[in-house]
Amino acid sequence: MTKEFRGFVAVSDVGLRVAEGTIHGLIGPNGAGKTTCFNLLTKFLQPTRGTIRYAGRDITGMKPAEVARLGLVRSFQISAVFPHLTVLENVRLALQRQRGGSFDFWRSESLLRRYDDRAMELLADVGLTTYASAEAGTLPYGRKRALEIATTLALDPKMMLLDEPTAGMAHEDVDRIVALVRRVAKGRTVLMVEHNLKVVEGLCDRITVLTRGRVLAEGSYAEVSRNPEVVAAYLGTDAPAEAAHA
Repeated sequence: MTKEFRGFVAVSDVGLRVAEGTIHGLIGPNGAGKTTCFNLLTKFLQPTRGTIRYAGRDITGMKPAEVARLGLVRSFQISAVFPHLTVLENVRLALQRQRGGSFDFWRSESLLRRYDDRAMELLADVGLTTYASAEAGTLPYGRKRALEIATTLALDPKMMLLDEPTAGMAHEDVDRIVALVRRVAKGRTVLMVEHNLKVVEGLCDRITVLTRGRVLAEGSYAEVSRNPEVVAAYLGTDAPAEAAHA
């Protein structure tokens, strides 16, 4: 697929295949085109050229809500929660998708409580049970990212696209989110953009490296980390690629 913005080619002939049931990493230096690829796959952008297929179906012309209903659901690099609602209420709103296209902010509390049991199960999955009654805006950053993953899971995704799930986190939060992603990935397909190469090494079955909008390399972490072109793209030196995390 290719995406041009008034003559600037942000993504150029990128061919990306994500195998079902795997965790696939999409990495590259800043400006490589990773987020543009995410926006194309989830239909926030339309490709200038190319075709996007999901589970054998052409989704190129679909809208974001349509592909989400097919089970292709993304999180965002910037935490996207309702800060003045409780943690439980955030997940409960996501669960309202089961009613169709209507998010019933005006419905009675008793009607909405039908979602509480499932919402609490999801909060338990991401380690947020004790935060259920807290306002989402008061959560530490790492916990907000966990909440965002819970709301993503509420949409019952078959494939999750995670945009830098550990960005800006302290070491202990990174470890927590890595364990969480590994746990929720069971039975699902995950495509993730991530700058922390230690996270990529520990989680991803396969990795695609982008630079300047093109695919530079693809393979296991061991394969791409030894690729001289990948090392040069990250560091501009002959140093080991693992040093890019330092």
